Amino acid sequence: MNLSGFLLNLLISAGAVLVVMLIALGLAVRRGRHDGIDAVWGLGFAVIALVTLAVSDGDLVTRLVVTGLTVVWGVRLAVHIHRRNHGRPEDPRYVALMGRATGNPVWYAFRKIYLIQGVIMWFVSMPVQAAQYETGAFGLLGWLGVLVWLVGLGFEAVGDQQLARFKADPGNRGKIMDRGLWRYTRHPNYFGDACVWWGLYLVACQHWIGALTVLSPVVMTAFLTKGTGKALTEKNMANRPGFAEYVKRTSGFFPLPPRTGGSR
Repeated sequence: MNLSGFLLNLLISAGAVLVVMLIALGLAVRRGRHDGIDAVWGLGFAVIALVTLAVSDGDLVTRLVVTGLTVVWGVRLAVHIHRRNHGRPEDPRYVALMGRATGNPVWYAFRKIYLIQGVIMWFVSMPVQAAQYETGAFGLLGWLGVLVWLVGLGFEAVGDQQLARFKADPGNRGKIMDRGLWRYTRHPNYFGDACVWWGLYLVACQHWIGALTVLSPVVMTAFLTKGTGKALTEKNMANRPGFAEYVKRTSGFFPLPPRTGGSR
């Protein structure tokens, strides 16, 4: 691996992330709302992968595979979130956050929304960047990573589609989604997201420097389970009728057969 090239790539990708976040901030100020950053989240990872592809010098197959996997995941997520938010009011999270703004609201939004998400994006993407500097041939560990990625994308995409179809039916208003993949895990989309990043990490593990980026999927999984993913979602749903019973019979994250009684 070209270690000096990889370290330089980290600086270049940081600059690319900053540009993406500044563009997102400018569009948000023009629109008067900040929930567009949720769609930019996936696109930002795609930009990092493409920038790294352009400047890296590792095995071509590995570079193309990692970039392709990251772009497919990022674009799918961005399109899904854009469709979900289109025509709806501003996300209450950002309304509440901007309601606490002090000083210049644009500078406040940059620090509290865009800069934080940009730093996390850059850190989580390290396996994608490291993998593209591996000079060895794409091997068994790489294919295992692709398999884990496929499982993750399947759970995420199918789960999102099932939930969207459920919410589109007026007869389901006020009900808890407990069908399809949601019968086996309360968060198939977040579980799938975690698998995607562990899969990309496995591809990076074909070199020992890539293996050192393990904190990247760990941080992503922590956000999905303890941060703005599962924990926040369930906090907002805690008072919904039937949710307590759903929690008792359904796994919180890893897919498992539903229990017939008692708590898990």
